[in-house]
Amino acid sequence: MSTVLPVKTPDFLDALHSRVLIGDGAMGTQLQGFDLDVETDFLGLEGCNEILNDTRPDVVAQIHRAYFTAGADLVETNTFGCNLPNLADYNIADRCQELAYKGTRIARTVADELGPGRDGMRRFVLGSMGPGTKLPSLGHAPYLDLKTYYREAALGMVDGGADGILIETAQDLLQVKAAIHGCQEAFAEVGYRLPIVCHVTVETTGTMLLGSEIGAALTALEPLGIDMIGLNCATGPDEMSEHLRYLSHNAQIPVSVMPNAGLPILGKNGAEYPLKPAELAASLKTFIEEYGLAMVGGCCGTTPEHIAAVHTMVTGGITPAERTTPDSDAVSSLYTSVNLTQDAGVTIIGERTNANGSKAFREAMLAGDLETCVDIAKQQTRDGAHMLDLCVDYVGRDGRGDMAALASLLATSSTLPIMIDSTEPDVIQAGLEHLGGRCAVNSVNFEDGDGPGSRYQRIMQLVKTHGAAVVALTIDEEGQARTAEKKLAIAERLITDITENWGLDESDIIVDTLTFPISTGQEETRRDGIETINAIRELKARHPRVHTTLGLSNISFGLSPAARQVLNSVFLNECVAAGLDSAIAHSSKLVPMNRIEDRQREVALDMIYDRRRDGYDPLQTFMDLFEGVSAAEAKDARAEALAALPLFERLSQRIIDGEKTGIETDLDAAMAEKSPIDIINQDLLGGMKTVGELFGSGQMQLPFVLQSAETMKHAVAYLENYMEATDDSGNKGTMVIATVKGDVHD
Repeated sequence: MSTVLPVKTPDFLDALHSRVLIGDGAMGTQLQGFDLDVETDFLGLEGCNEILNDTRPDVVAQIHRAYFTAGADLVETNTFGCNLPNLADYNIADRCQELAYKGTRIARTVADELGPGRDGMRRFVLGSMGPGTKLPSLGHAPYLDLKTYYREAALGMVDGGADGILIETAQDLLQVKAAIHGCQEAFAEVGYRLPIVCHVTVETTGTMLLGSEIGAALTALEPLGIDMIGLNCATGPDEMSEHLRYLSHNAQIPVSVMPNAGLPILGKNGAEYPLKPAELAASLKTFIEEYGLAMVGGCCGTTPEHIAAVHTMVTGGITPAERTTPDSDAVSSLYTSVNLTQDAGVTIIGERTNANGSKAFREAMLAGDLETCVDIAKQQTRDGAHMLDLCVDYVGRDGRGDMAALASLLATSSTLPIMIDSTEPDVIQAGLEHLGGRCAVNSVNFEDGDGPGSRYQRIMQLVKTHGAAVVALTIDEEGQARTAEKKLAIAERLITDITENWGLDESDIIVDTLTFPISTGQEETRRDGIETINAIRELKARHPRVHTTLGLSNISFGLSPAARQVLNSVFLNECVAAGLDSAIAHSSKLVPMNRIEDRQREVALDMIYDRRRDGYDPLQTFMDLFEGVSAAEAKDARAEALAALPLFERLSQRIIDGEKTGIETDLDAAMAEKSPIDIINQDLLGGMKTVGELFGSGQMQLPFVLQSAETMKHAVAYLENYMEATDDSGNKGTMVIATVKGDVHD
């Protein structure tokens, strides 16, 4: 069960929710203003500011005192480098906890000596944790090693009297995860927790150093149990505005910012920060009024003078914007966030990175050919999948080793979030410790109960710790649920336990109501399709924020490939209509409804809904329809039907079907009757209009939309060779093209 630790002192969190807190400014650039000796003060460890907590506490205290005097409500400790990579560079990693304690103690002593601050409020101390010099997502340092030393630092900060922890200047989401988990392990050891604030650093490129968008960072970090999220370092406030806007509009927790004093410029003394105190205060005022920030301060180049200007601004009468944010509904890779529910269509979870479902992936994994495994994952991205189902479970293999190797590769080589698919808690843990994004875990169930030490509890503990979404199968101690009534009963039990005992939100749960083959001819399997559909419909009516998924291809097991394509596709369409949110599938095994012959679809529906009658068995009829027909022959039949259409109707249909083969020949013939621009406007765009309508109505899924778009692009590029420019004035003007973030065109 999930244990909620009490907050040591709630003052800091109370203040965050009642006023705008003022942070301090830079520590490093302030230290550079002192005449410090490399040998005497730094003990020969040039650049190791943390050693000053031992050798020159007076200097560190002077800086804290200056910021408090300038009007800061809180200061950060001089412990930015109290982590394994930084201290190991100086061969003093064993002093991590000691230096963290001493740095925190200095700040705590200054705060207590000065007494209450603004409006009698207690002065706060935040323990600073920097990113170190190693990026775990790139394999520079193991997650577990980083976590161990962050735990040491956190213990020192707790003992030294910190009011909270500030994990700042984050560049790698897996590093932040290690820091958060290190802190949480320290809190568990002492029996209470401190608030955790996370500040990520977004470069001038618009992403974190490894390419993470701000949406990916929020999706990955918020479920880990942090108390505030924000930005610091790398840029001045101007470059942070859009990222803060995103956080303000989407984060469920308070938002903060501590920018540099502008982008550094090269001056006579090296890097200089150009932003003046009044300019910083003006920018932060805008952020507070527009984005409702809860804490503001400064980073590199900011001074007590900057903080004094911010204090004057905050205390001069300012009204933070009211923030309203939507419910979170996403998973993420290292790079980007993906909603679990699509606005149109269904979330496709690529099934080919599964050793039990893909022969090609399994053979590559067994051969140690990880490059091919990654290529299979990338192909699913190109095919339009939204997530990847990663399963390495195979008899006789070290699943932990396979998962660690593949998860670490896919973390940086795939832009898609990962669904970790395993029955083994140790394998799931290995995956979670190599993936910085927010994963989904597939899966939990009640097969061996839900008591202490059960597989269910062990996996749920990992889900909770790593902030993952979780797939919950409708299986209990009696076995797999076959009827809608039983599926719903188990689903209700799962939802209740996961939300009440583990603290997850309903939107974190993905219920799999199970799919069984309806193709065996056995009487007990005949209603499996309709029972699953009915369960989905009722579950979504009762719990609209709970997600649903299915392992789609199970429904057609045992049929020929051509028959499976049709049955899978028709069943998916019916499930989506009932409320299905996602499906573990491969787009090459699906066909849009508009490409399925009416008779095939009709019989498939009769199978799904068990519409047998005297003299008619839809299963037998369905098998007869595909007798001797291969998937390739079915494709050839569709090609023949396409070729029989009139020329211009055929061109439109090629766009709808995403069929490039033969389109250039048809375009040549069409240009004998129409101009290229008329072909585009009348025939090709007519096809794309139909594609949009099919996608909007749920009859066409994203992978097929992308195929149509590629075919359209190919056709237009071909026709452009035959177009003549008609505007010879030389004035081309400007065209602005925009889309919505997260849209298929993004």
